[in-house]
Amino acid sequence: MEFLVGTRFNFLGHRRAAFILSTVLIAAGLISLAVQGGPKQGIDFSGGILLQVQFERPISAESIRETLAEIGLADAEIQHFGNGREAIIRTKGEGGEDLTGAIVNALNEANPDNLADVRRQELVGPKVGGELRAKASLAILYALIGILIYISLRFEFKFAVGAVAALVHDVMITLGMFSLTGRELSLPVIAAFLTVVGYSLNDTIVIYDRIREDRRKLYGKSFVDIVNTSLNESLSRTLVTSLTTLLVVLCLFFFGGEVIKDFAFALLVGVLVGTYSSIYVASPLVVEWQIHSESRRRRRFNR
Repeated sequence: MEFLVGTRFNFLGHRRAAFILSTVLIAAGLISLAVQGGPKQGIDFSGGILLQVQFERPISAESIRETLAEIGLADAEIQHFGNGREAIIRTKGEGGEDLTGAIVNALNEANPDNLADVRRQELVGPKVGGELRAKASLAILYALIGILIYISLRFEFKFAVGAVAALVHDVMITLGMFSLTGRELSLPVIAAFLTVVGYSLNDTIVIYDRIREDRRKLYGKSFVDIVNTSLNESLSRTLVTSLTTLLVVLCLFFFGGEVIKDFAFALLVGVLVGTYSSIYVASPLVVEWQIHSESRRRRRFNR
């Protein structure tokens, strides 16, 4: 399936505006992270207890909060979903099974005619959470280093720098969106980040392959014209892949349930940003590198 065949969009003519847009989005995320003291960490990284409970009838979040305040958990987070009968309770308190039992008992004593049933339970100690946080950060770092080496060998170093910069761009914007929307980082979300890295890289590699082919076919043309041609030739494939992936991710986000909502949100943002960065970040950075390299060569020659 192909559409938009034979287009002549001047993508690189808008690269400065795209750089400004990317800078604004990343800056907004960084400011949000700075104001909040870093990303909001889920139970996986901070340690604590997560309970998903289902009541016999709908119950208000305020009623649950008042009950938990009576047992010293006034700072617990309550998240309603479904038809008002289910809620997720997050608390950084320690105590394991004992604390879980205390929460359930308190809820049932406060609502004897609307008993709570535990549907999901996660217990993570602070030490384990710290180890998981460190390993997750290293996983992303090692992935980026591996990609830098791979693309340097397959293409040229300037292409590798452009690809890695685009991937960092995608992760930073996705992380910033998590901060701006108040969502938590967890192990499934880190898995989504790595999926976004792989998805964006695949798009970028396809475009880079086309650029390499067109440099041979369009010998004599300027590098800017060659890259613009390659982007237009890859446009149909890029959009078809992105749209089909986006449809699946939207289904996960709206119908996949509360458990994977943050995972699906990371993929949703990542697919959109990854498609954008393949066109407006990775390739334009290679063009800027080429232009500056040619400029330096001319200055040396004129001396």
